[in-house]
Amino acid sequence: MFDSLSDRLNDTFDRLRGKGKLTEADITSAMRDIRMALLEADVNFKVVKEFVAKTKERCMTAEVMESLSPAQNVVKIVLDELTEMLGSTESKLVFSNRIPNVIMLVGLQGSGKTTAAVKLAYLLKKQGRSPLLAACDVYRPAAADQLATLGGEIGVPVFRGDGAHPVDIAKGAIQEAVDHLRDVVIVDTAGRLQIDEQMMQEAVDIKKAVKPDQVLMVVDAMTGQDIVNVVSTFAERTDFDGVIISKLDGDARGGGALSPGDRQAHQVREHGREARFAGAVLPRPHGQAHLGHG
Repeated sequence: MFDSLSDRLNDTFDRLRGKGKLTEADITSAMRDIRMALLEADVNFKVVKEFVAKTKERCMTAEVMESLSPAQNVVKIVLDELTEMLGSTESKLVFSNRIPNVIMLVGLQGSGKTTAAVKLAYLLKKQGRSPLLAACDVYRPAAADQLATLGGEIGVPVFRGDGAHPVDIAKGAIQEAVDHLRDVVIVDTAGRLQIDEQMMQEAVDIKKAVKPDQVLMVVDAMTGQDIVNVVSTFAERTDFDGVIISKLDGDARGGGALSPGDRQAHQVREHGREARFAGAVLPRPHGQAHLGHG
């Protein structure tokens, strides 16, 4: 997904490295190229504007311009700012002493919540935990069936509570975990094609009922610039702790992955490729976890 953006940035960096001494015009030209590369990658324009302004200000300091290798310093500043945009600190899932720990997933319909829930369950199982999946999406046809099928493939049970209200299903899953010694409950909530009050209120009600240890928002990398508006709305109502970026192996231009980390005080925690569970790994580059490399 990031290949095109990476190529554009590398071209800009190569032009800078070809110059011995940098002028203000060189920096301005480089920032213009970087701005166009980010906009063409579908990064939100407000994010781009703030990123370029901050990066240019750092690059124009005497410390950089008068150094022995100004071009290399500029490249480092740009990469540092990109890292900051994604989330510069490690943001591992933090588990409390509570049994069970509860992780709640929220997001729009089609964002990949159900797949992300199962991948997360698979990873936690590999780490020696005993997860339970809670099927709280009672609206999407066969949503519970999908979760049950995928859960069955990885040997993780699914609490369905067919016919019950989503809040009651979530609460029932907690009790099920207590009764069967499951130490993590992953709550897969319902989504909508677009943000609406009913969906938001239901998420708020579930959060209030089960008091999750962590709320993670799943966003589709192909959402593009509108991802900032979506993330902002969910942050305001659910106060989520992190973002899972899904479908990064698709043909989107990558801006969706770069936009939310800078506009919200939440870390980009995982990005999930559409892959089978057996390929899932969990490395730690710059505060991101990778779900499903395979």
